[in-house]
Amino acid sequence: MVLQIFSFLFALLHPYYVSVTEIKHHAKTQSMDISCRVFSDDLELALNKLSTHKIDVLKPKDKEELERLIARYIPQHLQINVNGKAVALQFVGYEQESEATWCYFEVKNVKTAKKVSVMNDLLFAEHAEQINMVHVNVGGERKSTKLDNPESKAVFLF
Repeated sequence: MVLQIFSFLFALLHPYYVSVTEIKHHAKTQSMDISCRVFSDDLELALNKLSTHKIDVLKPKDKEELERLIARYIPQHLQINVNGKAVALQFVGYEQESEATWCYFEVKNVKTAKKVSVMNDLLFAEHAEQINMVHVNVGGERKSTKLDNPESKAVFLF
């Protein structure tokens, strides 16, 4: 009984390290929207490794610098291939939601997406327990996977 109580308390006190990446193909506009939801404090930890001074994600002193850092960090750790070809993520913006930050990207000129390969090691260097959920939507069909650190690659066939 004491062991069960201890396990329960440990589970409550232990933080979760999870990100969610949504990739959606739009056949009509021949584009893909990518959104990444990460906990703001974890993102801040990663971005501070790229900066020469302290970054505050929730209250940035320089919003343009924060945008540049996000635009640099995410594509280094989230790489997407469509039908065997690497695509370039174009930063669109970010927004705060409670304790999370949503980071938005776009890929243009994607006519079809029969095979989507993803390498996602967001925050793996920051947390050994990091889990990255990946959801891919193509033609109204949604496929998902969970990537547990150090597993960072997934392939989705449509």
